[in-house]
Amino acid sequence: MAPRNDRQDRNDRERDDGFVDKLVHINRVAKVVKGGRRFGFAALVVVGDLKGRVGFGHGKAREVPEAIRKATEAAKRDLIFVPLREARTLHHDVAGRHGAGKVYLRSAEAGTGIIAGGPMRAVFEAVGMHDVVAKSMGSSNPYNMVRATFDALKNSMHPKDVAARRGIKYSSLQSRRSSLIGSEEQAPA
Repeated sequence: MAPRNDRQDRNDRERDDGFVDKLVHINRVAKVVKGGRRFGFAALVVVGDLKGRVGFGHGKAREVPEAIRKATEAAKRDLIFVPLREARTLHHDVAGRHGAGKVYLRSAEAGTGIIAGGPMRAVFEAVGMHDVVAKSMGSSNPYNMVRATFDALKNSMHPKDVAARRGIKYSSLQSRRSSLIGSEEQAPA
């Protein structure tokens, strides 16, 4: 196994149940009482199995580890499945939105890598995506960005689902795609 730095070890851990959890954001809040301030912590965690299942959770507690544990449990309760092309990228471009946060996700060629901002990068790494280009517009709040990314991933569809919706066979959809790609390569520039 390759050596990893301390920050990576702290922010993403692989659990014995096959899930990887990534700490996206920690927020410290203070409650002012008669004796001074009482601090609490809120954690945003993304959990995934690196094979297409991913979820996010939010947890609050007086101590950081307890907040992370609560957020991880919440994330595992609400997982979604994301169809991946060749187990590395999206099947098609997709947009998502939550509040003032908007994201646009594009499928990418092999070797492109994950080109995305902090909270979105954590989601893509947890889902097991290797090649994607993402753009975020509007709010840079980590909660809004994660929720907008999940909205976009929920809108992504597998070509078999598209074929079923159109009422055609999956093989005919594939042949149409290959004929379109072939005509683009033959067209003069």
